[in-house]
Amino acid sequence: MLIIAGLGNPGAKFAGNRHNIGFMAVDAIQRRPGFSAWSKKFKAEISEGELAGEKVLLMKPQTFMNLSGEAVGEAMRFYKLGAQNIVAIYDELDLAPAKARIKLGGGHGGHNGVKSLDAHCGRDYRRLRLGIGHPGAKELVHNYVLGDFAKVDRDWLDPLLDAIADNADMLVKNEDSQLMNKLALAVGSRADDEATKPAKPAKAAKDPKPAGQSHIRQARNVNQPKKLPESGPMAEMLKRMFSKKSED
Repeated sequence: MLIIAGLGNPGAKFAGNRHNIGFMAVDAIQRRPGFSAWSKKFKAEISEGELAGEKVLLMKPQTFMNLSGEAVGEAMRFYKLGAQNIVAIYDELDLAPAKARIKLGGGHGGHNGVKSLDAHCGRDYRRLRLGIGHPGAKELVHNYVLGDFAKVDRDWLDPLLDAIADNADMLVKNEDSQLMNKLALAVGSRADDEATKPAKPAKAAKDPKPAGQSHIRQARNVNQPKKLPESGPMAEMLKRMFSKKSED
C-alpha cells in the first residue's frame, strides 16, 4: 500500500495558493477513474483507489500545513506502514516554476509541512517537489507562498498536474526517473521559454527639455554671439587690447 499525501492548507481561502500545489496534485490524481470520493479520516480528506495493481490512499491533511505530519503519521500507523510507503507532494521555492524533482529522504529546506512530516513519520519517505520559484527576498516569501498562482501560471501548472495524474502509477512502481522525464516533456518547452525569455529592454531615456543649453554646449557653439564682460580684470584686459588696435 502507498500513501500519497499532498501538502497544503484547508479551506477555500487557500485553495489557489502556491503553497497548495500539493493539494492540487492529489486532486488531479483523484479525478482519474478508480478513486473514491473524498471523505474524512485521520484528520484529513482521503480517497482510496488503486494504481498499478496496488492500493493507494490519497491524503490532504486538514490540520494546516505546519501540522501535516499528524494526519499522515496517524494513517501510517493505522495501516502499519513505514516511511518508505509514503510519497509527499509539496511546493519548492528553490525550484523554478514548472520544474519538478523527486528524491528519497533529505532535509526540510525550511518547509514547515515537511518539518512536521519528518517529526511524525521519519525522514525516509519520497518527496515530489514542485517548483514555484522564489520571490527574490526572504521577507517576501510568506506573502508569496500564500498568494494565488497568476493566470499566466496556468500555462505550465495545468499540464504539470495532468502529467502527474496521468503517470501516478510510476510512483507506485518506483519509476522515479521515468516520471521526471514525463513531467519534463509535459512542461519542458514552457519551462525553457520562461528560463530563456530575454529581459524586456529598458525604455530609452527621454531627451531633456530644450529649456536651454549647458554652459559646455554654449562654449562649443561658435555661431552664438559672445557677450563681452563689462567689468572685472577680463574687461580691463579686453579694453586695453581693443584700444591698441584702434591706435594702430
